[in-house]
Amino acid sequence: MRLKEALTRSNTFFICWAVIASFGAYFCMYAFRKPFNAGLYQGLALGEVSYKAILIISQVAGYTLSKFAGIKVISELKHNARVKLVIGLILVAELALLFFGLVPYPYNFVFLFMNGLPLGMVYGVVFSFLEGRRFTEMLAMGLNISVVVASGILKTTYIEIHGIFPRIPEFWMPFFMGALFLPVFLLFVWMLSAIPGPTAEDIALRTERVPMTSDDKRLVMRQFGFPVVCLVVFYATLVVVRDFRDNFTIEIWNEIDAHWGSGVLTTTEMITGIVVLLIIGALAFVRDNLAGFRLAYLIFFGGVIFIGVGTLLFERSVMSGFYWMLTIGLGLFLAYTVLQTVIFERMIALFRIKANAGYFVYICESIGYLGSVGLLLYKEFFMKDLAWSRVLIQFSYLQFALGLLLLALSNIYFDKYRSAEKSGTPFAAA
Repeated sequence: MRLKEALTRSNTFFICWAVIASFGAYFCMYAFRKPFNAGLYQGLALGEVSYKAILIISQVAGYTLSKFAGIKVISELKHNARVKLVIGLILVAELALLFFGLVPYPYNFVFLFMNGLPLGMVYGVVFSFLEGRRFTEMLAMGLNISVVVASGILKTTYIEIHGIFPRIPEFWMPFFMGALFLPVFLLFVWMLSAIPGPTAEDIALRTERVPMTSDDKRLVMRQFGFPVVCLVVFYATLVVVRDFRDNFTIEIWNEIDAHWGSGVLTTTEMITGIVVLLIIGALAFVRDNLAGFRLAYLIFFGGVIFIGVGTLLFERSVMSGFYWMLTIGLGLFLAYTVLQTVIFERMIALFRIKANAGYFVYICESIGYLGSVGLLLYKEFFMKDLAWSRVLIQFSYLQFALGLLLLALSNIYFDKYRSAEKSGTPFAAA
């Protein structure tokens, strides 16, 4: 009780507490999801498909189904059920990793599918503690940074630990990593549970965030279905490129720099994380929702240009492999984090929508990860002769071109809707 009172009295203490809690909780989630990607599983295959690809596809398939389930579960989640849900999700994921180690190859890939099933909803639960506040962008900095840096840091940790304990089999390393981080995860969940609810000022500035009903969802899609679809497809392209870069980062680095060291995985993501932290965090100081909304779109366009121009410069040998991976990561995560934590937050506040950000985010996430599974399958069956780095280049260009178009269309719609709302005339989407 005293802790909540202290968090309510001091904005600085509250912000620091929420940032650390959200960063820690989501960073630890990655310890149950990503470290297995650092394994090579050399010489293993299922039919003509490499076993590592099978493992990645299996987990992403489960993660994708979790995102579809999250459209309902997260948008309708009651505040008093959040802590039990997020702990239960992580325990199920760790149990699946236990069986991944126990069950022999080639049958254990099923348990990575089961591992992905609960993990896709962790983000929505964590973000629900932060949304609808005048400092939401600042509070979400920890969550944003964990998304950027966790995978690289944990893969480096995996490599270093496996080097110290080489006798631990690759199939047991994911469970070992999860067990290592489970107590820390529980600590950060306790920190999340201590965060007080939004104040009256928060509600006045950002609107109250409540569990949505079916009628609420139908109404908001009638009003904003077109721009939401544009943003969903844009987000899908981001997830496809981001996941491909992340899942096969070892293979990509082997192709673009024969002398690379494991430290670059952390270095590129840490630099990206700091830049994203500064840019997204600065949006919290923009109190006007229209200005914040427009700045979010400006960051979108900047991120997409980073991806396209960086890839062009690398392909023409103007930019080194290190700076290409850094530039493309920066562009991806700038756009990705704005879409996850800023654009829908500001949209709800600007248009006074009865909704929560989790509903929109999980629509985006479900389609995005569906696209990621599609890309993995397409790469395995139809692009066998292409290098990993070549695939990343091609899809970066596609993301660049399609992203600019979708962002332009959705921005035009929002401008027309706002103009009609301002003039008091009915808005016809057609």
